[in-house]
Amino acid sequence: MSVSDMFIALQGALTADQDIREEIRKVVQALEQTAREILTLLQGVHQGAGFQDIPKKCQKAREHFGTVRTQLESLKTKFPTDQYYRFHEHWRFVLQRLVFLAAFVVYLESETLVTREAVAEILGIEADRERGFHLDIEDYLSGVLTLASELARLAVNSVTAGDYSRPLRISTFINELDSGFRLLNLKNDSLRKRYDGLKYDVKKIEEVVYDLSIRGLNKEATVAEFEQIDTYLIGLKMKDSSF
Repeated sequence: MSVSDMFIALQGALTADQDIREEIRKVVQALEQTAREILTLLQGVHQGAGFQDIPKKCQKAREHFGTVRTQLESLKTKFPTDQYYRFHEHWRFVLQRLVFLAAFVVYLESETLVTREAVAEILGIEADRERGFHLDIEDYLSGVLTLASELARLAVNSVTAGDYSRPLRISTFINELDSGFRLLNLKNDSLRKRYDGLKYDVKKIEEVVYDLSIRGLNKEATVAEFEQIDTYLIGLKMKDSSF
């Protein structure tokens, strides 16, 4: 084979790769649009009247996830099944956003943390990487960290809406989430930086709860619960000062 023939063959491979990436980009753009629509819908819970409509908003969001599943089915056909991580960067961010949205819906419905398997089912993809197009663990964790930031915002807006018990429940949930992440040995730099932001979400929520306590607005909280919160805040300050 001549040098020219070699480079002609290489150009053919490059063109084929570019065609695959272009087809992937088209589907990802559609996924991003659907994700924006779901996010816009769920942002309504931060409004005063939004708390009363949470079940309806969650139901509508789940209907949108039907579109997401269709789009992800299309995405699966755009590249060889054994080359998931070769093209992963194209859909990584939108998949993390969809994980966050699914986790937010589940939290609003049951105030629990959605499992990776449950998110995969909502999205219509696999949890096990051996079975094809799947939800990567780090993508799942990134989405969960975005949920923490959203709940910090929800805690503040709950007070504005006159819901004084919700911030305490959010605080309990976020503290458990923080404890869970502390069990992980995170090697991914991007994920590690995202996790570093979790402590600020924890502090923001605890400050809301503490403010409610000293104003006597949260009648559901017990003295022991607030003492536990104070202890947690002191512990965080001590850890921060040690760095």
